[in-house]
Amino acid sequence: MSTYETTSGPSGTTTGEPRWVLRTERTVYAVTLGGDGDGDGPAAGRWPELSVWGPRGAEDGPSPLDWSRRTHYLTRADIAPAEYIPAGQRPFTGADLVVARPDGERGVWWRFGTAEQDDDRSLALTFLDEHLGLRVVLRYESVPDTDVVLRWTELSCAGADPLRLERLDSAAVNVPVGARGARLTALSGQWAQEFTRTRTELTRGRYEIGSTQGVPGHAYAPWLAVQDAALPEEGDTPTYGIALEWSGNWHISADAEPPGLVRVRAGRVPHEGAVLLRPGQTLSTPRLACAFSPEGLGGLSRVWHRYERRLSGDRLERTRKVLYNSWEATSFAVDADSQLELARAAADMGVELFVVDDGWFPGRDDETGGLGDWYPDPAAFPRGFGAFIDDVRALGMDFGLWVEPEAVSPRSRLYAEHPEWVYRVEGRPSRRVREQLLLDLGREDVQEFVLATLDHLLGEYAVSYLKWDMNRPPTERGRPGTRPADTDLDAEHVAGYLRVLDHLRERHPHVTVEGCASGGGRVEHATLARTDVVWPSDNTAPLDRLAIQYGYLHAHAPHTMSAWVTDSPGVFDPRPRSLDFRFVSALSGVLGIGADIRQWPAARRARAAEWIARYKDVRTLVHHGDVHLLGTPEDATYGTQHTAPDGGRIAVTALATGRLDGAPLTPGRPARLRLRGLDPADRYRDEDSGREYGAAHLLHAGLPFTWRADHDAELVVLSRLARESAATPAASRAARPEEQTRP
Repeated sequence: MSTYETTSGPSGTTTGEPRWVLRTERTVYAVTLGGDGDGDGPAAGRWPELSVWGPRGAEDGPSPLDWSRRTHYLTRADIAPAEYIPAGQRPFTGADLVVARPDGERGVWWRFGTAEQDDDRSLALTFLDEHLGLRVVLRYESVPDTDVVLRWTELSCAGADPLRLERLDSAAVNVPVGARGARLTALSGQWAQEFTRTRTELTRGRYEIGSTQGVPGHAYAPWLAVQDAALPEEGDTPTYGIALEWSGNWHISADAEPPGLVRVRAGRVPHEGAVLLRPGQTLSTPRLACAFSPEGLGGLSRVWHRYERRLSGDRLERTRKVLYNSWEATSFAVDADSQLELARAAADMGVELFVVDDGWFPGRDDETGGLGDWYPDPAAFPRGFGAFIDDVRALGMDFGLWVEPEAVSPRSRLYAEHPEWVYRVEGRPSRRVREQLLLDLGREDVQEFVLATLDHLLGEYAVSYLKWDMNRPPTERGRPGTRPADTDLDAEHVAGYLRVLDHLRERHPHVTVEGCASGGGRVEHATLARTDVVWPSDNTAPLDRLAIQYGYLHAHAPHTMSAWVTDSPGVFDPRPRSLDFRFVSALSGVLGIGADIRQWPAARRARAAEWIARYKDVRTLVHHGDVHLLGTPEDATYGTQHTAPDGGRIAVTALATGRLDGAPLTPGRPARLRLRGLDPADRYRDEDSGREYGAAHLLHAGLPFTWRADHDAELVVLSRLARESAATPAASRAARPEEQTRP
């Protein structure tokens, strides 16, 4: 069904221009046409423009992105809030699409063709350049039960000559801002410091992030939030966010443009510099998820969490089991006896899943060998790998395994048999990273090898958890026997990677898949839609990890976040924190343990068992509830609030990140965490202490915490009281001391 509304001018009069409106659960996204038109009636135009993006009802009035259409030294297209526009029509301020003929002619001058809309849920706008032989379809789709609109572009070669796509962004979004410009929030860092929240104020000029490492990378996540810099980060601040669904090279750029507008573009970056589109071919760009919240960065995070729960589908209901991973205890020194010793200790603490990490296959005494030869080492498992797994399962735990399917060791049997399967440039040396090479997963024969390998492992052995790792980026990105101009290696590798993940989900639906790329190097929506959990960082040091998780939860849901308890002080950060701190921090995600628990005394194991039991009690609430981040890890007291969708139960993690001894602590008042998003008329009871609180008190004064050198973390679980049976405030005060704090 094709429909459109008409836009209103500044005085409320009808302009006659078409406007297509998409609606999400609580927001609206409206698009119109801009340009000069060719006299084809009200639907004429040469580019799509954003009319309004915001809460429902925001479309009732003149567009906040309206521009004067008077320009000086710029074309009208250069200052328009264009949704997608090619070079040729936008010559100065940056285009989203650059297309060239093989003979070198560059530029697109298209005409609007058709619009197809399915109610207010999807929209397709078609533009044609008959001279060039290019057909462009801009696609929009609102995601049910979320406030996310998906956007992508389909590019078709409709002529007799091939076309070179030199830039092929997915979409552009426009945000109106005031004189101070925009505040951009990104997630940046490096290996072992991923997902660090960073802020940039952009008054004029360009801001750009991205990766050319063949994966999203550790330096930046393909995610950005945009706000008016004059408004606070939290509270009633309109906040716009984008996230690119792409597992390869990418970029996001933001331009502060002259008429009080920030325009953000995002898309993939071909390794070869351009993609050849042959006659009759159609290329679809990665999807760009566009999210809006009127409630600041915290509100935007909850929009992303709801979207990612939808991406999980029915597997959202799958219990994220407490796992133990053997890497930090044994490294490459894997054998049946040491692993079973760890497994028995883990089972005694209540662990539900035992994962053998690197080192279970032959030739893997260190990082120089073994990758590619994916069969159990008979010397490490003399009774057979199946018998070893049976021993683990007899302890009451599921069994999991680590693999790195894209990597190959030069000393492996696989490389000796198939040296042509690795990326390399003919006649040039191959660089080793971590003593390994990378398989060209864009090749169908390599994909078939990986599929057969995983099918055998998962079919032959009782493996119910698979950790997929990738520990090096592609360097010499070439495929012998082909010309770079004829290939699209980045997209082909992504397609191969996603094909294998899709196969795992279809052929082995009982297997839980964890995504990892040397930590958080490959976390984006294409991966999250095909895995059950991801590994945010190799850094598990308590305070470092807290900051990483803080950034992660701004963009991603807690049910996707693997969070381990390891020994402290650890490899990365010597600042010690208690076992309680490490568990409480990990409770905000999917709990795992990676320490050498063979060395733990009985009292520590008993305390760990208590925390594991508490996690099992609240994990559904943590994974499905609304998340509020209470302060930041830079504060002396920081926490997370996980509230059931109906508000009936709340889990609050509280962590002391500051000094734990000395003058700042005594004398003084308790630290407090003010909760968010509650009905002030409600009352809650602390399930542990029995203490009762009015919700208004929790919102205004907050939960009290008294920290000591031996007490630096706490989990509080609150249950809402039925209003007819709740004690009155006066009776409640009479039943307990005026001010109580936890020990």
